[in-house]
Amino acid sequence: MNEEMDYRKAGVDIDAGEEAVERIKGLARSTFRPEVLQGLGGFSGLFAPNIKEMKEPVLVSGCDGVGTKLRIAFATEKHDTVGIDCVAMCVNDVLVQGAEPLFFLDYMALGKLIPKEVEEIVAGIAAGCRQAGCALLGGETAEMPGFYPPGEYELAGFVVGMVDRRKIINGKNIKDGDAVVGLASNGLHSNGYSLARKVLLEEAGLKLSDYQPGLGMTLAEEMLKPTKIYVKPVLGALSKFTVKGMAHITGGGLPGNLPRILPVGLKADVEVGTFPEPPVFEMISSLGPVRREEMFRAFNMGIGFTLVVPGSEADKLIDYFKDQDIAAYQIGRITSGEGLIELKNL
Repeated sequence: MNEEMDYRKAGVDIDAGEEAVERIKGLARSTFRPEVLQGLGGFSGLFAPNIKEMKEPVLVSGCDGVGTKLRIAFATEKHDTVGIDCVAMCVNDVLVQGAEPLFFLDYMALGKLIPKEVEEIVAGIAAGCRQAGCALLGGETAEMPGFYPPGEYELAGFVVGMVDRRKIINGKNIKDGDAVVGLASNGLHSNGYSLARKVLLEEAGLKLSDYQPGLGMTLAEEMLKPTKIYVKPVLGALSKFTVKGMAHITGGGLPGNLPRILPVGLKADVEVGTFPEPPVFEMISSLGPVRREEMFRAFNMGIGFTLVVPGSEADKLIDYFKDQDIAAYQIGRITSGEGLIELKNL
């Protein structure tokens, strides 16, 4: 007679899943805003937004993942920062239209559910939500044996924000002569990792654990730096400056993202050299070797977020971000033309 089967023998540990939920309840609670109506554990999350100060509230949604940066987390068994990346990729996107992120949900699928590992991942998600000021309202953790190898997982996030319709920022008022202000990234963020891993780990044969003098840290530490979350300082800037357009610089770099907010007939002239490039980009470029044009298409190259403002406001905006401990630079101007973006002094 065959041995009696159960879910655990099929590779799914219900008890481990329940333990994971208990471990993360407090983490989620640490992100709650007054609008959250119940804690984790229900079939769905309840959120009652405060719309008293808005004439026409508009919900703004976004979703994203961490990409192949997860491979670095797998290799190092360090899982407490990729959750910040997941939140950052989502909240920075809805921020582009002037929306305040309200709540976040995550989706995690694992080959084998290890409660402590799940707790580490969610600790990062909760940290990112606190940075962005949004509530971790719920999520899904799915154990999928045979679909993901043990030790590997997928991580994606979903955010809902809100903005008053009259305050939506969509780039339509951008005009010739406006200034492009760039906010510094801290390195790779969460884009271009397929190329970075190919160059640094496969072709150059560098080890993640090796200290890199040019970086001032190990390669693993550099590659696991979490994506910057720009939400709170940028929302503060919107009430003080005439921000006409914003772009989150992710996959595609400046050439692939800045043009998305430009009206027809305008382009951005970006002056390469007006902002510092983190040393990890020079390492990738030289070891590849990778052409400069390709570097700017694959990576943020030191600018994680951009704002377009009237030229007369650029210096004051830069000073504002300096007071917020964020390095900012005027990286270019809007001009007439159809080239979308021109990288000068490349």
